[in-house]
Amino acid sequence: MFSEIPKRLIVDAHGRLRPGLLGFAFLVSAGFLSADDGLIESLKAVRVWPAQDYTRVTLESDKPLRHSLLTVRNPERLVLDLENVDFPSVQQEFAGKISPNDPYIANLRVGRFKPGVARVVLDLKAEVKPQIFTLAPIGEYRHRLVLDIYPVDPLDPLLALLQEKPEFGTGQPSGKSVEPMRPEEKAEPKPPKSPRHRPVPAISRQITIVIDAGHGGEDPGARGRRGTYEKTVTLTIARKLKTLIDAEPNMRALLTRDGDYYIPLEMRVDKARRVKADLLVSVHADAFIKPHVRGSSVFTLSERGATSTAAQWLAKRENDADLIGGVNLDRKDRYLAMTLADLTLTAQISDSLKLGRSVLGELGGVNFLHKGSVEQGGFAVLKAPDIPSILVETAFISNPDEERRLNDVAYQEKISRAILRGIKNYVAKNPPLSRSTLASIR
Repeated sequence: MFSEIPKRLIVDAHGRLRPGLLGFAFLVSAGFLSADDGLIESLKAVRVWPAQDYTRVTLESDKPLRHSLLTVRNPERLVLDLENVDFPSVQQEFAGKISPNDPYIANLRVGRFKPGVARVVLDLKAEVKPQIFTLAPIGEYRHRLVLDIYPVDPLDPLLALLQEKPEFGTGQPSGKSVEPMRPEEKAEPKPPKSPRHRPVPAISRQITIVIDAGHGGEDPGARGRRGTYEKTVTLTIARKLKTLIDAEPNMRALLTRDGDYYIPLEMRVDKARRVKADLLVSVHADAFIKPHVRGSSVFTLSERGATSTAAQWLAKRENDADLIGGVNLDRKDRYLAMTLADLTLTAQISDSLKLGRSVLGELGGVNFLHKGSVEQGGFAVLKAPDIPSILVETAFISNPDEERRLNDVAYQEKISRAILRGIKNYVAKNPPLSRSTLASIR
């Protein structure tokens, strides 16, 4: 029977038939294969997201890609073999995708390894820990093969934060006191101090605030009618807020992401806990099916479910970011597995509500409030059990007027300053006098 097969057909090392482009039609007509056994798949897109945390390489196709990954030493390389993929599409989609500034990938080469197998070789700048997994179609994405390239020694966010802004009091003369933080945006002239009644410092150490720019990379978030992506707006506002916080003498800020790449929700929480953050502020830009809906909102975690249908819907949409952004579901989420019965979480929710009310009150002076009270929902990014955490929806990006304002530098500055004022008002009334003695989850 096999003598009837044209020479352009190939039998691989496992005895399986591998047709060339011209041979596939013959196998179908001869009955050796069915039309459902299509063996040639084209790459529809390749996206590379370089970042200090990790570099992500995403391959998109209409059907799941058969693949294998090999690590090669001296020099360090990753070898990705793609079976039964149209080679020209591999060449085309990978061309020019590696940035010279990529922290982990130095170069990329594509070639034919053997009939029916395209080989992609990633020349590395150092030893890495790769993770590869597949994602089912969701939203606008088809099947995705995701290769995450992590450093062997993960970056320490606390060390990076200390290098950016030293611990409070570093280099100050011994015995120098710190004045209480005022809720006003600009310091007012201080009245003469009475020698008998000096004010007790409200803050005895530097406050660490983690700012989470929502979405990023594979997950664009909501999209306005004029084409504005939520991930772009949130990062811009987050950076402005960080600059303002870092200018405060007793505060410092850390961004969960400082570029266009996706950070899983669990990793955002983990970063906040690793730097022993005092507060977490997650920045977003809301969306709804009706374009007239507008206004700013603040959300906190709920212990017993969402406070409204809208809050429940929004929490689900934000939590689905992991499915869109792309998370290896084989990894267990430590924080989502936590019980809500944890007493520290009850205290966290109480403090988060205080922080949320303070920030919401300041946002009301900049934008219309979608709702005049803080709402609650099951937001995964707010589940650090010992860090007061809020999610700020700066405006509705689905509203044409608010989309325009979200792209306005002056409005971005006003929103950032309003959030800062809310934080300062909260801290003035609830100063963290000492570090929490609760053990961190490792």
